[in-house]
Amino acid sequence: MTDKIEDTTQQRNEGEGNRTAAREYNEMQRRFVKSGKVDQKAHEAERDLRDQDIRAELERAEAVGRRHIAEEDPAVKRR
Repeated sequence: MTDKIEDTTQQRNEGEGNRTAAREYNEMQRRFVKSGKVDQKAHEAERDLRDQDIRAELERAEAVGRRHIAEEDPAVKRR
């Protein structure tokens, strides 16, 4: 018996939205919640936001992400 191995170099087009990626993302989120690390990571994020250097880095990364989104979705510019 041979196992079916998905070739990620030639992924099947799933049309509007990627159900496979969404399913994998949701499963990863469920595992994270079950790990019991949600509170710990939330406290780490709060701490990072208080650190000016880290906060500035996070804000720069967010700005880059917003620019990319705005290029793809003109509605984002209206916010």
